Amino acid sequence: MNNIYDVVIIGGSAAGIVAATTGKCCYPDKSFLMIRKEKDALVPCGIPYVFGFLGTTEKNIIPLEPIKKAGIDFLQDEVTKIDRKNKIIFTKSEKEFRYEKLILATGSKPYVPDIKGNDLENVFTVPKNKEYLDNMLEKLKNLNKIVVIGAGFIGVEVSEQLAHIGKEITIIEILPHILGKAFDSNIASLAQKELEKLGIKVLTNTKVLEITGNKKVDGIVLENGKILSTDAVIFATGYQPNSELAKSAGLELNKYNAIRVDSYMRTNDPDIFAIGDCAQKVDFITRKSVPIMLASTATSEARIAGTNLYRLSTVRSFLGTIAIFSTKIGGKVFASAGLTEEEAQKNNFDVKTGYFEGIDKHPGSLPNANKQIVKLIVSKESDVIIGGEIVGGDTVGELINVVGMAIQNNVSITELFISQIGTHPLLTSAPTAYPLIKAAQNVFISK
Repeated sequence: MNNIYDVVIIGGSAAGIVAATTGKCCYPDKSFLMIRKEKDALVPCGIPYVFGFLGTTEKNIIPLEPIKKAGIDFLQDEVTKIDRKNKIIFTKSEKEFRYEKLILATGSKPYVPDIKGNDLENVFTVPKNKEYLDNMLEKLKNLNKIVVIGAGFIGVEVSEQLAHIGKEITIIEILPHILGKAFDSNIASLAQKELEKLGIKVLTNTKVLEITGNKKVDGIVLENGKILSTDAVIFATGYQPNSELAKSAGLELNKYNAIRVDSYMRTNDPDIFAIGDCAQKVDFITRKSVPIMLASTATSEARIAGTNLYRLSTVRSFLGTIAIFSTKIGGKVFASAGLTEEEAQKNNFDVKTGYFEGIDKHPGSLPNANKQIVKLIVSKESDVIIGGEIVGGDTVGELINVVGMAIQNNVSITELFISQIGTHPLLTSAPTAYPLIKAAQNVFISK
């Protein structure tokens, strides 16, 4: 292995892999090295499903074949220092590599609140670490009563999967409703009902004061004085950027300790890029820094970085995260893009909304037909779509991407209302009552 490379990527999950393969495709004459601390990288969004449907981390590993086939060198090692002046990186195994361009894709780690008892045995987090999760899965086999703290996507999905294999689950959320960053309360309440159908107990507006136990956890104390007995606690209270390496190299961080980047994913050092969970996120609509971490956003950033390593190829740079979320609870899919109505109002947007309930096949008597709910959030003055929430069957997972594209391209509600669509009885809603179009119509006629 050489010790001089044109491009070095630190980190090898979704963002690192996409940046490496995109960069090599755009600059085939350049040499690339990807360095990753872990032997195996897990599919980030698939991690909750190792607790249920998959049953093992072995079925959730990102293959290295695309890296090798692309002619990119790979090293399992940990980078400990970046010498920006001389463009050298140092690793734990005492290797040194020179670089022309450096991409930081160091990801994130679980955030654990400072709660007494968070270090007891059988208190877990949900990291992107195969060895940790393998050990966690083994221990959970003999633990039945589990409290999950945090009702974001990871908390909800892990809870749903553990309930699927027969565990007794309680979710505790400090906010007024679950999935609070992605959905308005009226849509989130539908998601909570799906969890409750699975036998999951959901406590919102509830704060945990302490985790109790003698070496092993045996209960939690709530702010209201109630004590819940439990065999295990899982913290799903968010993630924080792995930015220590960048900080020690003198790169600028924002208030969330994410690495500051420009629209082309460049840090304050023009030869160092940062992408994925470790990099700063700016909301597409509000233009504020936000702590959103999504693999879909990370891979978009990776493509931007990969194409712009040596020349600015994408004239229209990365303008911010739209935050396109989707999840499946029981048999229903919940998805959102852009701002919720509640978040838009917090940011002083004057908005109007459109809502429609329909069926995702026509006629609705066809097998596997599902009720589909669409809510659109629109800027009142500009008529531009700034958010959307959809509930329904599996087709929702792709339909929300249409809403995301509309937001990204500043599509007006009129343009969506008169847009042409393709339909088929077995695949889509009826053209006469297509929920996305009907929701747009309800906004349009409210002018």
